[in-house]
Amino acid sequence: MKIVTVIGARPQFIKAAVVSRKLREREGVQEIIVHTGQHFDANMSDVFFDELDIPQPNYHLGIGGGTHGQNTGRMIEAIEGVLLQEKPEWLLVYSDTDSTLAGALAAVKLHIPVAHVEAGLRSFNRAMPEEINRVLTDHAAELLFAPTETAVRNLANEGIKSEKVHNVGDVMYDAALYYGDKAEQSSKILKQLQLTSKGFVLATLHRQENVDDRTRLASILQGLASSAKPIVMPLHPRTRKRLQEFGLSLPASVKVIDPVGYLDMVMLEKHAALIATDSGGVQKESSFHKVPCITLRDETEWVELVESGANRLMGADAQKISTSLAEIGNANNFVKLLYGQGDAGAKIVSEMQ
Repeated sequence: MKIVTVIGARPQFIKAAVVSRKLREREGVQEIIVHTGQHFDANMSDVFFDELDIPQPNYHLGIGGGTHGQNTGRMIEAIEGVLLQEKPEWLLVYSDTDSTLAGALAAVKLHIPVAHVEAGLRSFNRAMPEEINRVLTDHAAELLFAPTETAVRNLANEGIKSEKVHNVGDVMYDAALYYGDKAEQSSKILKQLQLTSKGFVLATLHRQENVDDRTRLASILQGLASSAKPIVMPLHPRTRKRLQEFGLSLPASVKVIDPVGYLDMVMLEKHAALIATDSGGVQKESSFHKVPCITLRDETEWVELVESGANRLMGADAQKISTSLAEIGNANNFVKLLYGQGDAGAKIVSEMQ
C-alpha cells in the first residue's frame, strides 16, 4: 500500500513523526512525504525533520510566503502532479493549514481517498482561515481521525457518516510521551537562555486574527508587559513582520528568540511557570506537561482544556492578560486523560487498509 502524506507547517511535522514511525513498522506500506514548503524557514522546518527522525521529504514543493489563495492554488496544482505520478491508495493530511486543504482537494478530485488526522475540531469562527480549511477537509475525507469525543459530536452534527469517524486520541500526546525524556537529555535551551525552572513565562503569538490586527496585537503586548517574570517569546516570522509594519515594540520584559526546534520547545513548555499562546498545539502541550495556560484568542477548538481548568481564554484583553499573569501559581493537577492513551498513531495506521 502506498500512502502520500502532505505536510507543510511545523505542528504537522510533529504529528507526522508519530504516524510515520508506525507506518515504517508496518510491512508492505510505502509512505511518500510531500512537504509543501508552507513553513520555509530552516528553523521552522529542517530542524524538525532532524530532531524527530522523520524521513526527508520525497518531494519539496517550495510553496510559501503568498496569500492563502495563492498558496492553496499553487499547492493544489503541484500536489496533483505528485498524485498523478505516484498513484497512491491513500492521501494523508493533518490538522487545518492551507497545505491540508490543498492536499485534500487535489486527491478527492482524482478519486483518491483522503484520511484526515485531527478531524472534527471546530472554533465555530468562520473568519479563521483554519476553520474553513478543517471543515472542507473533513467533508472531503473518507477516514476522519478525531482526537476527542467533542470532535466526534461535531462531525455527527454536520451529517458525516459515523462509520467514517474514529476517535483515536491525539497524536500530539503520543509525541509528548515519546519525546519528553529525549528533550530533557538533549536540550540545552534553559542553560543557553539562563533560565530557571518555573522562573519565566513562555509566550507564542502568530495567529492571523491577532498579529494582522494592530489593535489586538497592541492590546496583547500591553497585557504581557505587566508580567513580573521574564517572558520568553520564540518570534514567528509573521509576527516579526507585523511588529515592524505597525511600528510596535515588544515589552522590555520579553526576551525574543528565534523559532526553536521541537525538543527545545518541549523544554520551554515543561519548565515555564505559565504559557500564554494563540497556538492550538501549545494549548494542549501545556496540559500534557501540567503547566497552566492562557489562550490569547476569543475561542478554542480544545474546549476540554477550558472545561477542565487547564486553560483560560483571554482574547486580546490587556486587563485579563495582566490579571492572569499576576495570578501565576502552582499548576493545576491535571489528572484526567483528555486525549487518549498515547496510542493514536498505532490506531490510525491500523484503520488504513
